[in-house]
Amino acid sequence: MNKLTFSRELRLLAPVQFKAVFEQPNRASTPQLTLLARQNNAENARLGLTVAKKHLKRAHDRNRIKRIVRESFRLKQHDLPNYDFVFVAKGGIGKLSNAELFETLEKLWQRHIRLAQQARKDPA
Repeated sequence: MNKLTFSRELRLLAPVQFKAVFEQPNRASTPQLTLLARQNNAENARLGLTVAKKHLKRAHDRNRIKRIVRESFRLKQHDLPNYDFVFVAKGGIGKLSNAELFETLEKLWQRHIRLAQQARKDPA
């Protein structure tokens, strides 16, 4: 049975790891958020979060967004390809309800799964 934890191995922690994803990422985005992805050499997907004060002034608002993104990733981790993902919050993300944010993330995860399957079929 798959474990649904969010352990340290599933996180991007070092600036070097984030930089690698930002160099040539696959993108999936909405007006409120962007999900960047890049293939990794680990045996699982990993997640990094960037939620700037510029878009959400109060810490509890930033924490709510990060908590929802982590939970969405935790539940979806075994369906995702072995990629490093970086979540980037944009303006207006604070206006999304928890349910809307979960739904949006689900669509972006599915898009990245499709992109990874296409990349496997025709590595150009």
